[in-house]
Amino acid sequence: MNEYSGLSSWIAIVSQKLPHLSQPQAKVLAMWSFGMGMMQSSGLTTVAVFLAELLGEKENTVRQRLREWYRDAGDKKGSHRQQIDVTKCFAPLLSWIVQQWHSRECQLALGMDATTLGNRFTVLAISVLIRGCAVPVAWKVVKANQAGAWKPYWLELFDQLKDSVPKQMTVIVTADRGLYADWLYAKIMELGWHPFLRINLGGQFRPGDSTDWIPLSDTVPFVGSTWCGGVWCFKSNPIKCTLLARHEVGYADPWLILTDFPPLEASAMWYGMRSWMECCFKDTKRGGLHWHLTKMTDPKRAERHWLAIALAILWLVSVGGEADATNTGSSYDDLPANHVARNLPPAFQPTRLLSCFRRGFIKVIVALLLGQPLPFGHFFPEPWTTHLNFSSA
Repeated sequence: MNEYSGLSSWIAIVSQKLPHLSQPQAKVLAMWSFGMGMMQSSGLTTVAVFLAELLGEKENTVRQRLREWYRDAGDKKGSHRQQIDVTKCFAPLLSWIVQQWHSRECQLALGMDATTLGNRFTVLAISVLIRGCAVPVAWKVVKANQAGAWKPYWLELFDQLKDSVPKQMTVIVTADRGLYADWLYAKIMELGWHPFLRINLGGQFRPGDSTDWIPLSDTVPFVGSTWCGGVWCFKSNPIKCTLLARHEVGYADPWLILTDFPPLEASAMWYGMRSWMECCFKDTKRGGLHWHLTKMTDPKRAERHWLAIALAILWLVSVGGEADATNTGSSYDDLPANHVARNLPPAFQPTRLLSCFRRGFIKVIVALLLGQPLPFGHFFPEPWTTHLNFSSA
């Protein structure tokens, strides 16, 4: 294998970080994710042709190896075939990121959200939120418009991530208002993490020292207003929590966040990191690995395919994020005074000119062109300060 390509180094890293995989499984997973990152494509043919050229092998041989990797055991040729159990990779993936986490504040933000692929798939994903990007660490792929509740899937995903983060780390889990549920709030707390869940304006709350129920819409009646306090939220099925409310300039609706933090120890602004989930889905599709072009129809195969996608994103975001953390010439503040971006409302002004995913891809390509070692980065989160602008970049 060509050492200059860096593929052998990546195979060694994947084998080390996911030790439960067999050597052949880890090797092909590394090949898949390496090819995706280099080609900015998750397509079987594109990745196979690239790897065949790189390794000096026949295209059909590489293509078959990649295809066999994501198939069920019963669909593979030969005897004693095994299939990848994706769920066993979730905790190691999160632990991998935590091990590469460079922060004195020991804070970790997770986002949960769903994305669709036409009328074929719905992907439920939990991701680490980092510097305007998100790295998937747990997911479930179901058929689009499939009947049934998502609750069992979400609970299983969280169970798979149990004990994968050191107890001294402060972990928040953000979710949009469409996903709020009392069982979700309880599950996050069961893990020792902190729910940070947005809710709709409908409904009522009761401040802890009051007997009167107040409409949630009264908390922040005008743009620029904020409110926080310990409350009982929802008159039916009430939950004791902290309510954080903020109506930011540039947003049509206010943010109403439920959390278990004491009122003065959290900021509604932290919820802005949840928008980075949309950046993750963009990186998997048209803005990055072009998963939207897949011809897969089997959810189980798609889940395994997503494992390679997650590793490609982890690699590029770690490289790009480390460069972004030390780069001094890519911020919004460096734009000229008359730049069109400065006419945007504050909430929509970008914090960086180039996403960490895209910067990571550029760093990798330049390193290879210059004959340098393939870069592998670390994760450098931004501080959770109330003045941070969390708009996606």
